[in-house]
Amino acid sequence: MRIHVDMTLCESHGQCVFAAPEVFSFDDDDRLVHADTAPSELLDRVKAAAASCPVRAITISEHSS
Repeated sequence: MRIHVDMTLCESHGQCVFAAPEVFSFDDDDRLVHADTAPSELLDRVKAAAASCPVRAITISEHSS
């Protein structure tokens, strides 16, 4: 799956980090960093991360291309 975070919307609330720490984290400056892709076995966690984002900055595509 492909993961996109609209960084113009992201306010670093961190809900995604709690939902899917394998994919989302903060750097040393407390800015969100994320993987561009994730294996299908993490789909439910990444969907939960996207749903928990209060500003809806996360979108996912289940297609690898």
